[in-house]
Amino acid sequence: MASQEQHATAAANGQMLTFCLGGEGYGVDILRVKEIRGWSPVTRIPHSPPHVLGVLNLRGAIVPIIDLRLRFALPAEFSPKTVIIVLSLHMEDGVRECGVVVDSVSDVVDIPADAVKPPPSLNNGRTSDCINGIATVDGKMLIVLNVDELIARDLKSAAVSAAA
Repeated sequence: MASQEQHATAAANGQMLTFCLGGEGYGVDILRVKEIRGWSPVTRIPHSPPHVLGVLNLRGAIVPIIDLRLRFALPAEFSPKTVIIVLSLHMEDGVRECGVVVDSVSDVVDIPADAVKPPPSLNNGRTSDCINGIATVDGKMLIVLNVDELIARDLKSAAVSAAA
């Protein structure tokens, strides 16, 4: 896997899709976003962790759906602004798609490379593994996520739970 600095530089050299979770701002590399769609019910998978909501059929592809609000232990209320962001992930076994549920999508912003600061080392480093860095956009903090690492853990844990 690439280092945190490489992830932060790669994410910061382009545009970021920003979204809200529990009132906080988050961002992902816009090049990872396949589509943004309104919330629709999913098919639950037995024995999945609570934040792995299930799967959705998107034009013939079965896509796992993860609620980032539950993943980050935030309140998860569905509203007309709740959306699913379908992401293209670079996994060990190739490129995969995964949907993440967020409170709302905010904007697409340009973030210069020097605006992204390294993530704090919290929770024995487990937290910073999922964060590429922290940036300030229009005076507000933006947490830049490492979606590959974040979702890879969830998909692995969901596969292990489903097999049990």
